[in-house]
This record gives sequence, C-alpha cells and structure tokens, in this order.
Amino acid sequence: MTDMQAKTPLILALPKGRILKALGPVLHHTGFKPAQDCLDESSRRLRFPTSSPGLDVVRVRSFDVATFVAYGGADIGVCGADVLLEFDYPDLYAPLDLGIGGCRIAVARPKGSGDEEPPEGRSRLRVATKYPAIARRHFASRAINAEIVHLHGAMELAPALDMADVIVDLVDTGSTLRANGLEEVETIAHVTSRLIVNRIALKTRPEEVGSLIERFRSAVAQSVQKGETA
Repeated sequence: MTDMQAKTPLILALPKGRILKALGPVLHHTGFKPAQDCLDESSRRLRFPTSSPGLDVVRVRSFDVATFVAYGGADIGVCGADVLLEFDYPDLYAPLDLGIGGCRIAVARPKGSGDEEPPEGRSRLRVATKYPAIARRHFASRAINAEIVHLHGAMELAPALDMADVIVDLVDTGSTLRANGLEEVETIAHVTSRLIVNRIALKTRPEEVGSLIERFRSAVAQSVQKGETA
C-alpha cells in the first residue's frame, strides 16, 4: 500500500443503515479500520479517515452509493444489487458479491384480492415503488403498462389509499407487508450487496484498486469461514 499512500487517497463509499452493520465483520477482515464513529449512525460526519493513509471512507444513503461511484465522487463502494438494477450505470463494474444484506425485490398486493383479476392478466397497473425502472421493465416483459407512482417510502400504504394496485419494494422477512394487509405475489430479483468500482479508477489506478478488491475478496472468504455473513 506504499504507492497508495503517495497519491490522493482512494475513496470508499459505504451505505448507511442495515448494510453498514452487516458489513462490519467484512471491514474488520480487510484490515482497513475506519475512524471509530464511522459505524455509529448518530455521527454527523460523512467522511472518515482509515488506518490506511491511502484510503478514506464516505458514508452516504444506500441508494446514493452507486451514483457517487459512477460519477467519480468515490472510487469504490458497497451497494445492493437492487440499486445496480435500477440505475444500470455503464461506468460501474461489480466484481464481487459480498454475500450480505440478502433480500428480494417483490410485487405485493392487498390480501384477499386473489379472486380479482391477477396482475399478469391485466394490460395496465398502477404501481407504487421507489424502483420505477425495475418495475417498468418487469411489467413490460409481461405486456403490462405500468403507471408508476414514485414514492421513497411507505409504499405499503398506497394500495389501501387507492393510490396503486400493487407495490414493488424490497422485502426481507415480509413482516411489514403482512402488518399492512399485503401479500407477496411475485419475486422480481434476489438481492445481495456488491462491491462496485468506478471503471475509470480501475483503469487509471489499477494496482491500488485491484489490491482493494482482493482485500475485500479475502475478507468475504474469512467472514464466510467464520460464519459471520448474513
């Protein structure tokens, strides 16, 4: 890492929330120890030094990690495959599945609507989601025109308030759906967190970025061996 120290530090973008917590053991095994308050959600800081002078960490919203990396604000990052599917940035390379943050993108509708015409049998649906691109592609593949109601949260309320017929959202246990009178009817994609890299950074600083990728690869293997991934 001596070459890295001589240059501008590489920037690693990490997501706030549950993925950051799940990433803790992997970060530990990389050997790059971020400042103590990096994993503290109450910290107001957004950029943190690490134990390596050649690497800094920025902590951003999970949905923004891919944008930071795609536009060069960060060289490398961690984000869910759902974000990659939604934005499909050409400047991103995803070399490693970290095997954490497992969940799924699913279609859900009000319980008890099974006697009504199923979604796949309709030509038009109103869909509440924070994934407009994923939803449109999914329903277009079934010859359904999806009218998108773009929400950033509380999608579960939309069908009960007659805002939408179905929702497309990230689902883990399904408890939030059930608590709000919804049932999961279809899985669009299974999601885990990925290590992503800016292609230009990989091209211009191949040894440093490549070394980081390998450190993460080794760290994931150690976490799996110790049963720490979830």
